[in-house]
Amino acid sequence: MNPPTERFTVPVDETSISAAYARPDSPAATVVIAHGAGAGMDHPFLVGFSDALNGLGYATLRFNFAYVEQGRRFPDRPPKAVAAWREVMRQARERADGKPLWACGKSFGGRMASMAVAEGMESAGLIFLGYPLHPPGKPENLRDEHLYGIPVPMLFLQGSNDAFARQDLLDSVVSRIGEQATLHYLPDADHSFAVKGTKRTPYDVGASLAPEVAGFLAR
Repeated sequence: MNPPTERFTVPVDETSISAAYARPDSPAATVVIAHGAGAGMDHPFLVGFSDALNGLGYATLRFNFAYVEQGRRFPDRPPKAVAAWREVMRQARERADGKPLWACGKSFGGRMASMAVAEGMESAGLIFLGYPLHPPGKPENLRDEHLYGIPVPMLFLQGSNDAFARQDLLDSVVSRIGEQATLHYLPDADHSFAVKGTKRTPYDVGASLAPEVAGFLAR
């Protein structure tokens, strides 16, 4: 049985964003989860991932970026998204009872988390659910420069057929980051972790990633 979800708003600059917090009894850590560019925090993928982490003994805090709250399609610019990350992490820390606090994001949300940590945001580590290393079809436009100075553990969960991260390029980036980075490919999965010919709901797809993440957190 999933723990109850507390919904609240977080003030960021001159606006407010929505958040959802779920805490099992005596959680080992809290995972703060940001959505990707095309969907908000209540997308079934993120709900399934969050529910499954709760079942494995981790508290979760999902949140929306401001552009989703305002009904806009184009994502916030990095300074605004980083500001949201900082404030949400502050709110999460108040609920964490001194336990580790991890930053996690799907695609855009994960990249913004890494930029926030690179700029000094405190986090036990980073979890990327499909890191968007480059735009589809544009492998020359790498989004990697800020990653190399990040000192915390990082988990890259990536579909082997992800159009946003050519495997040889991501392999090279993770190798350059060094021993604090772990890369795990899901065979035949795309950027949404869907596998062609396999019928699973987005909720189930998100939930299926939780055991790998929980294992990483436990290590």
